[in-house]
Amino acid sequence: QVQLVESGGGLVQPGGSLRLSCAASGIISNIMSWHRQAPGKERELVASITSGGITYYVDSVKGRFTISRDNAKNTMYLQMDSLKPEDTAVYYCYVPNRPGNGYWGQGTQVTVSS
Repeated sequence: QVQLVESGGGLVQPGGSLRLSCAASGIISNIMSWHRQAPGKERELVASITSGGITYYVDSVKGRFTISRDNAKNTMYLQMDSLKPEDTAVYYCYVPNRPGNGYWGQGTQVTVSS
């Protein structure tokens, strides 16, 4: 049984930081990723990382967010610094098991507001 358990969301002021975690069980994948969905918008890819540490970031978070993973723990992280109100969204982790198919976490709310 595949489980993706996310944690670390919350309310933070602009300029603040949060760290998200995604613990995976029942699946091991070369690539893991974080996505987010803001109200009224489509879900978008935020960052991804391979088991070898190759990373990708969407332009809007480059220099502010850092994705990492602990392969031994099968856990992925997203360190989010210098948060902006436009980062407000539900953040999801995603792990593919084959091309075009995979598993989503339950989502964790990130709210950036003063």
